[in-house]
Amino acid sequence: MKRILVTGGAGFISSAFIRHLLRATPYEVVSLDALTYAGNLENLRDVRSHERLSFVHGDIRDEALVRDVVAGIDVIVNAAAESHVEKSIAEGASEFVATNVEGTRVLLDAMRQEPVERFILISSSEVYGTAEADPMDEEHPLNPRSPYAATKAGADRLAYSYRATYDLPIVIVRPFNNYGPHQHPEKVIPRFVIQALAGEPLTVHGDGTASRDWLYVEDDAEAIQAVIEADRDAVVGEVINVATGRDASVSEIADLVLELTGKPASLKRHVEERPGQVHRHIGSTEKAERLLGWRARTSLEEGLARTVAWYRDNEAWWRGNLSDARTAAGVSSS
Repeated sequence: MKRILVTGGAGFISSAFIRHLLRATPYEVVSLDALTYAGNLENLRDVRSHERLSFVHGDIRDEALVRDVVAGIDVIVNAAAESHVEKSIAEGASEFVATNVEGTRVLLDAMRQEPVERFILISSSEVYGTAEADPMDEEHPLNPRSPYAATKAGADRLAYSYRATYDLPIVIVRPFNNYGPHQHPEKVIPRFVIQALAGEPLTVHGDGTASRDWLYVEDDAEAIQAVIEADRDAVVGEVINVATGRDASVSEIADLVLELTGKPASLKRHVEERPGQVHRHIGSTEKAERLLGWRARTSLEEGLARTVAWYRDNEAWWRGNLSDARTAAGVSSS
């Protein structure tokens, strides 16, 4: 039976992936998480007592701990990351370099001592920057436009270099913009949903025409499972986009959220453009279909409806996360 290490396992994408693995496979899962602002054990509350899940509280930069955890692991899925784009812009890149680049380096070096079947790096479509081609395939230039995106590109290329230098079994996965239940309120879709449910203005950066390829998180989980189960020789050394092949503007997302929550269109408000904005993101799905036999199954309309319903039914969860985020930023919640 495979043992899968999921780093950052209490985060958004990783917790959805863990729930998926426990539901859809016989694998044993080890979750490693430092439980920073984005890592929340509540994300795993429904599976915490599962007999095939174990949890390790720790930092991927802790070399001794990582070596111990990696021993006996078959597959590493490195999803641990600092991912708050606006924080990387406002406060600088130090934490992002430490976790996203140095943490990845620690895991890669642990693999050299404790070999595994494959190492799957959860990179990001943000490494591409604004689309120069439609759609963006895996050969698109890397032009990251925020400190966060630059550190993801650094980890991405570091993993590639370990494949080239040490012949390690690396697979790099570049998901496009995930959304769905349990996503931290800092991200645009849960922020819009929470603002709409509260009857507050939905604040759209700039003119709202910036577009993204929106990927429902359950579809992403299925894609990562497909990478684990694909023929090793077919995927090791590859970079694979995980996308829908369809983009929608941030303004369109705001309109859909207002419609789904029954709120007036007048709640949509435009604010100053964010520095380093990526103007268009749309991913090629050809390689994932060819190598993995995978395609996204959830339409944007269906995924948003599920997401709105989840946030409507889980107010205590998102209020707690908003409070934790304010505390981490040194802002009083009183």
